[in-house]
Amino acid sequence: MRRFGGDPETRERFLANLVATRNRILDSAGLRGSETVLDVGCGEGLIAFGALERGARTVVFSDVSTDLLDFCREAAIELGFTERCRFVEAPADDLRLVDDASVDVVTTRSVLIYVARKLEAFAEFARVLRPGGRISLFEPINRFALRDGDTWAGYDLAALDGIGAKLRAVYEALQPPESDPMLDFDERDLVRLAQGAGFFPIRLDLEAVMEPTPPRAWDGFLNSSGNPNIPTLEEAMEQALTPAERDRLVKHLRPQVEQGLGEWRMASAYLVATKPKDR
Repeated sequence: MRRFGGDPETRERFLANLVATRNRILDSAGLRGSETVLDVGCGEGLIAFGALERGARTVVFSDVSTDLLDFCREAAIELGFTERCRFVEAPADDLRLVDDASVDVVTTRSVLIYVARKLEAFAEFARVLRPGGRISLFEPINRFALRDGDTWAGYDLAALDGIGAKLRAVYEALQPPESDPMLDFDERDLVRLAQGAGFFPIRLDLEAVMEPTPPRAWDGFLNSSGNPNIPTLEEAMEQALTPAERDRLVKHLRPQVEQGLGEWRMASAYLVATKPKDR
């Protein structure tokens, strides 16, 4: 609910993009039917179940959330995949419950953005892979979308005398830019980390998009949250703004949102790398 603010059109667009991302991750992994896949930060199992559908022999579902792993267990039972699944509660930077050289492919989708110890995560990926195994990772490059206090989610707030900066302060208190793992890396760092963990060859494709925002329902925009760790816009407004400032913001921002008058920026990295056979 918080991810889409109850907006079905936004949810539909998001899910369509997820499927395309899942397919590209698995295509890039070069998955073969006899192989074992470790999906790190599996969430609701989008990539993991996709790997099973493509014939993976075994898929290890790994996540820090007990609830999400339980969800995946139930889904595996319903789909008849139980015998080919294993479930591990573990963070990306500490996969000790997964044996050395026990998997052929490691996948992630928007996982490292939540991990402060990215170096340790790449070392763990290398450890659990068999020689010749591959990583196939998708990560947003959030630095690309950074804006100043006169904008909000790509919409112009310059006429509002610092209201945007007050909103931004709410989020920066929760995720300080200087220490936020969502902002402490870019595509060059991903390559460096993979190389440092011993992967070779390495390929990274960067996609950067700047385009008009699609029109959105105001209530959905107001009640959605960009990630699980931050408040919705409505919650931030209640915390940071006076009633008069909230009224000014809604009057100014709502037409932009509903008419699609903002600028959407997004950069994403797809990284594929191999653990050499002599390691």
